[in-house]
Amino acid sequence: MYRYDEFDHSLVTERVAQFRGQVARRLSGELPEDDFKPLRLMNGVYLQLHSYMLRIAIPYGTLSSRQLRKLGDIARRYDRGYGHFTTRQNLQLHWPALKDVPDILEELASVEMHCIQTSGNCIRNTTSDQYAGAVGDEIEDPRVICEIIRQWSTFHPEFSFLPRKFKIAVSATEHDRAAIRVHDIGIQVVRNAAGEVGYEIWVGGGLGRTPIIGKKIADFVAREDLLAYLEAILRVYNMYGRRDNLYKSRIKILVHEIGAEEMKRQCDAEFEEIRKQGTLQLPEEEVERIRAYFAPPPFETLSDDTPELDEAVARDEKFADWVRTNVVKHRMPGYAIVNVTLKPIGKTPGDCTSEQMEAIADIADKYAFSEIRVAHEQNLTLAHVRKKDLYEVWKALDAAELAIPNSGLITDQIACPGLDYCTLANARSIPIAERISERFADLKRQHEIGRLHINMSGCINACGHHHVGHIGILGVDKKGVEYYQVTLGGAADEKAALGDVVGPAFNEGEIVDAIETIVETYLKLRNEGEIFIDTYRRVGLQPFKETLYAAH
Repeated sequence: MYRYDEFDHSLVTERVAQFRGQVARRLSGELPEDDFKPLRLMNGVYLQLHSYMLRIAIPYGTLSSRQLRKLGDIARRYDRGYGHFTTRQNLQLHWPALKDVPDILEELASVEMHCIQTSGNCIRNTTSDQYAGAVGDEIEDPRVICEIIRQWSTFHPEFSFLPRKFKIAVSATEHDRAAIRVHDIGIQVVRNAAGEVGYEIWVGGGLGRTPIIGKKIADFVAREDLLAYLEAILRVYNMYGRRDNLYKSRIKILVHEIGAEEMKRQCDAEFEEIRKQGTLQLPEEEVERIRAYFAPPPFETLSDDTPELDEAVARDEKFADWVRTNVVKHRMPGYAIVNVTLKPIGKTPGDCTSEQMEAIADIADKYAFSEIRVAHEQNLTLAHVRKKDLYEVWKALDAAELAIPNSGLITDQIACPGLDYCTLANARSIPIAERISERFADLKRQHEIGRLHINMSGCINACGHHHVGHIGILGVDKKGVEYYQVTLGGAADEKAALGDVVGPAFNEGEIVDAIETIVETYLKLRNEGEIFIDTYRRVGLQPFKETLYAAH
């Protein structure tokens, strides 16, 4: 796991002191809100519907148990005893008092954390695969490149005031768990014909008001040239990205307007100019220095044959259910990956209490090399657990009400905070997500349905990634009444697709029944072995539309 160097320590400490003075001036009335706004946003402080919100950066979703324990402590002492994990692998506190934020930042700095570049028109937290370093089909640990990007982009003078916010994601396996095709830049680790490791580059993806799947503009960028190529893309965007229209300022609009081929030509030309200058070539020794921070933990030599696990599965049905959904094959014999879903039935997706954070930190210390990952799906992952310890891990999670056996199932929903918190939202997301999970609470039925991703957003900004849910739900406002528009067939993986709008929106009283109708239609139409997205791609929208509006 990466540890701060002297530069990081100095940078974060100075920022905390600087912001403390800015907050004092704001509270005294010396600094008006309009002048304070850009300063607080640089420190991850948003003004939401009822209070300020603080967004804490978790680079590439990797936390130490010490850091997670600190987050739990901060949530208890400065907030309401819980935090909300987001699709960008950050943690949000929704009720901090402004006067306390400098103290919170100081507490975060004590465990090598901060809120820098979690807001503003800059390069945001680079995200990655929660299974990094743990799966067998990985070409290399993507967090190494994520950390290099973090160091390169932090306070980059050329990219601190871009036309709009900018998001980068990295994936190193054939199956994309980082949703790289719906990011401003998506990086796919690949090997060329000579066996060399390099990077496939996707540009111009994004959701929100104008959802677009990214376009591939480079098949192979050599490792030493990656930062130069990224800088070329950012320079082109900085030069030509629109600043006159907030809704047309993202790089996806630029790529859409000039076309992928012209974007590639511009980026390639800029890249060659950077190379001529001999700058930004990434030295292999620097890559190796950073890679050492992500060296595998001291795995034991174990057998994949674990009779104690088999016996526990045979005698405890609840444990067996959890293993079936939440445990994933590890690259090392005798180890497993554990998904801790933050999606209890009838509760807010992505929320985690202080006590639960501390419990997970304790479990990680005892069973998972003191490391926790945050997943794009608003869940947590213990990446390296001995299979023979799984029963004890499950019991400890169960005691903390975290042994929820629904990873990848219909109740494992993604949802933004919606109108309960956000000033931008048009409709509530949380109550609808809670009601859907209650409707499909029966675990046997969830298994019958199989893998199905429901994503929900409370407004067109799409923080819940509704466009790429197998079933997407978008809250809209119609003359002061909350309605919910449904899309089908979206995906955020290597087969990324935007969902199709089924038709007129459903009101608050109808939306859960509409989801029920969609599910029942799928169950009648599916072939053996198909999950929802397979069936949808085979039969298309029409059968769902017919049953939905016949029932409606």
